[in-house]
Amino acid sequence: MYVRVMSGGDLQTRIAVLRAAFDEVAACEIELLTRPDLVAALDELEELSCQLPAVGHRLLARLQAEGTPQQMGAKNWSEVLRVRWRISGSEAHRRLTDAALLAPRPSLTGPALPPQLAATAIAQARGLINAEHVAVIRKAVKKLPGWVDVATREQFEVNLVRTAVGHGPKELNDAADRMLFLLDQDGPEPDDAERGRKRGVSIGRQGAEAMSALTGQLTPEARAVWEAIFAKYAAPGMCNPDDEQPCTSGTPSQAQIDGDHRSLAQRQHDALLAVGRIALMSGELGQLNGLPVSVIIRTTLQDLESRAGIGVSGGGTKLPIRDVIRMAGHANHYLAVFDRATGSALDLFRTRRVASPAQRVMLIARDGGCTKPCCTVGAYGCQVHHAEADYAHGGNTNIDELGLACGPDNRSVTDGGWTTRMNDRCEVEWIPPPGLDTGQARVNTYHRPERLLRPEDPEPLGDNDSQASRPADDPGEPGGPAPPEGEAA
Repeated sequence: MYVRVMSGGDLQTRIAVLRAAFDEVAACEIELLTRPDLVAALDELEELSCQLPAVGHRLLARLQAEGTPQQMGAKNWSEVLRVRWRISGSEAHRRLTDAALLAPRPSLTGPALPPQLAATAIAQARGLINAEHVAVIRKAVKKLPGWVDVATREQFEVNLVRTAVGHGPKELNDAADRMLFLLDQDGPEPDDAERGRKRGVSIGRQGAEAMSALTGQLTPEARAVWEAIFAKYAAPGMCNPDDEQPCTSGTPSQAQIDGDHRSLAQRQHDALLAVGRIALMSGELGQLNGLPVSVIIRTTLQDLESRAGIGVSGGGTKLPIRDVIRMAGHANHYLAVFDRATGSALDLFRTRRVASPAQRVMLIARDGGCTKPCCTVGAYGCQVHHAEADYAHGGNTNIDELGLACGPDNRSVTDGGWTTRMNDRCEVEWIPPPGLDTGQARVNTYHRPERLLRPEDPEPLGDNDSQASRPADDPGEPGGPAPPEGEAA
């Protein structure tokens, strides 16, 4: 087969032609088109939109073979895509996965190897299937048991592609489930490797009622452990929050047992909470980033006094104030309150490099998590970062010069890489290296979404207006404010 080798200039020229053709299409008048004309045009555009990702997969795969993400100032390829194109981490991961499965693979010698999903790649390049079909095929192939041989895997994919060409994603998904069932009904018993691959526990996002869904797959060992724990702590009468004095050790009284009207699921939920509290109160969980493993919550004085509003944990969980007050009575919890408060000394200047425990608590409460834009790592998984200047270069260990950063992002601040600085609102700004800088936001609002509601340039206040008006990030805002300058404790 003849393959034309194209230079970078040739490719750029053809992309420019494609863009010019698109501009011409976008400028066309459509008001006088008939229904058949409109349908035909939409069909052509749909087929073209199905084909374009195939070109992107090849380019992305070639980019990964040509260089490293570190050369572009990122810690991995997902960050390159996420920062440069301002897409989500999940979308960046999807594109990289598609490129790995649907683009030709480089070989050490000789011509490139075919894609891992060769039939799917061909169908996509011809515009026969769309992105939804590709997602179903990719997930179905991933579900194949490890004992399935290569020839069967390839035939499984070909059958799915044939189905996808004439049917929608729903029908394709049903067909894939049926094929997987027929393929695996007489297969061998799952082994430890297969169980290990499927294990996991996930906590979903908080809903409108601040509740979170818990889903997971437990290994036999994990199930056996929690069976024993539930047998004790989820028994009728145990750990009942409705009791004035809940029984968390020993045996509940007969009155507590008779008065327990919870379902089994509710008792197991309360047992999880009780066991977690016992573990935190034991003080035997060690340290996390310089602090004892504990719950850290930020709130405002106004919310505490009014018994309304919310607090926010270091992991980003929103809690009603009544829960915050109740938790404050347990050991190993930290409560950070903002509103012209005073407390532990937070300015250490050059006396030490490592932040004090008091500083760490306040940084967790102030920043909520990693300060690098779009990073979703919560405060519990972050280190203290000298944002204004590194300690080795004369930086001070002061609260207004520090910020939170996860380990990889903290290490990404280097000469020629990312740089950081503190703005006038005591927010850490991250400036990307040239390879990633497209003018995107410098401040992370993921952990503090209330900052999006604050005007960029608030009107200056006169002396007489200082008490009558407050900035948009008033300490009474739900979720906790950014601390007043020099007044955090």
